[in-house]
Amino acid sequence: MSLLIGDTAPDFEAETTEGRIRFHDWAGKDWVIFFSHPADFTPVCTTELGYTAKLKGEFEKRGVKALVVSVDTLEHHRAWSEDIAETQGAAVNFPIIADTGRKVATLYNMIHPNADPKLTVRAVYVIDPNKKIRASIVYPPSTGRNFDEVLRLLDSLQLTDGYRVATPVNWQDGEDVIIVPSLQDPEEIKRLFPKGYKALKSYLRLTPQPDRV
Repeated sequence: MSLLIGDTAPDFEAETTEGRIRFHDWAGKDWVIFFSHPADFTPVCTTELGYTAKLKGEFEKRGVKALVVSVDTLEHHRAWSEDIAETQGAAVNFPIIADTGRKVATLYNMIHPNADPKLTVRAVYVIDPNKKIRASIVYPPSTGRNFDEVLRLLDSLQLTDGYRVATPVNWQDGEDVIIVPSLQDPEEIKRLFPKGYKALKSYLRLTPQPDRV
């Protein structure tokens, strides 16, 4: 099954390192970063889970939960978590799904047979409080993900949900944003963007980030 932006994230039940969950109930009203790992006790994954643990405060500020799936067992997950804490300086503080039957990985199209039929690729899904898939990123097993980019993506999604703007190339939180081209009424623009804007073209209008003082 191919999951696209705007699709409802499939629900499922699974055993995790924090007990059995039903995904939609567990997610509640939060955003979710749901990502897969090829296998436990592997070097790239170890660095990724350690870094994700260090981001707990950043995720909480954004109303985000992290959820990980791997095709290994709960016993392996728990033993590996000790290695992560030892080598990365941060204990795992989010659930890891034990997907030994590959049901969740298959449901979310995380196994790419031409890459490796036995392991998941490094997939990332950003899922909003309405359980809609808002973004997806796929890396090969050999390449560690950039979780700073995941935070940047979250900031953009949450900002553009609240304001009629888009974020330009390499945008970082606090920088100028783009007024959406569909917004043309001068009075409405003035009301929505009292700081004013700079028109480089009729369709390219930059304005200070509207949620900043």
